[in-house]
Amino acid sequence: MRLSCAYALALLSLAGPAVAAQPPGLPKRVGTCVFSTVRNVSARLEDGSGRPVPESGTSISLANGLYGVSYSRVAAAQNARRGDRVLACLVSIPRHCPPGDDRGRIYTTTNLRTMESWTLPDSQHMCGGA
Repeated sequence: MRLSCAYALALLSLAGPAVAAQPPGLPKRVGTCVFSTVRNVSARLEDGSGRPVPESGTSISLANGLYGVSYSRVAAAQNARRGDRVLACLVSIPRHCPPGDDRGRIYTTTNLRTMESWTLPDSQHMCGGA
């Protein structure tokens, strides 16, 4: 079941913890949202020994496969913890991409523990880029 962002937040405010089911996959249409949980929060890059390089930016992955990345440090995403419930909404899909290149979708995600939101693309480069 996919929900509009406004409807999902309203439903969540009414139902609270009762809205725990996570629809599979990612939103497919702009303006639709899914519930998920945080799988991992880190820096965008790691050094040669696998340790995060904080000044390289932010990366966050969710249990449903959504991945967000930024060259900047995004405090709201960095404040998330593994297992936090989130609401992720698709806000933009790039146009005129080469066939098979679906990079560059942009998602706004709200952490339901902190109520902080962040907006990140799903790739370091837009479709057709490097």
